[in-house]
Amino acid sequence: MRCPWAEAHPEYGPYHDHEWGMPVYDSRALYEKLVLDGFQAGLSWITVLRKRAALREAFQGFDPEIVARFDEADVERLMNDARIIRSRTKINSAIHNARVTLKLRDQGIELSDLIWALQDYKPQVNHYTENTQIPAQTDASVALSNLLKSKGYKFCGPTIVYAFMQAVGLVNDHLISCDRHQTV
Repeated sequence: MRCPWAEAHPEYGPYHDHEWGMPVYDSRALYEKLVLDGFQAGLSWITVLRKRAALREAFQGFDPEIVARFDEADVERLMNDARIIRSRTKINSAIHNARVTLKLRDQGIELSDLIWALQDYKPQVNHYTENTQIPAQTDASVALSNLLKSKGYKFCGPTIVYAFMQAVGLVNDHLISCDRHQTV
């Protein structure tokens, strides 16, 4: 049995079964997911999920080393790419966040360590029985949001960050009736 939200669209099933809630420790993958959750702001996740392949292509695999070098010509190229979410603010934020990620790395701080250290590198396992019990944000997402903002990241408010935390396995919000609850 899956979490009920995973049945809302056919694309949600594979995402739920193979990605959502699985702990991610790779800094590049965490940067990508943070950017994608930022792109979701004001939209539904299905919109981002359907455009994810095009976003990955347009953003060169979300390699911060590459994205950090994007210039105004790249922003215009992205703004003209009908396959992706064309928000200048979100595009500029993705570039800015790549630069922040590299700046931190130059200081000896990996994005993965920055994020996971807040939880002693262990996922928080919740035991919800209904979707209505799952919060939109928590004290932990507020703390992570504040930490990311203090380092210079953008598009990382507490609600975006909680969705990010769920997606990358910082929290396990699979319902206890879901087959994935024990697996992740």
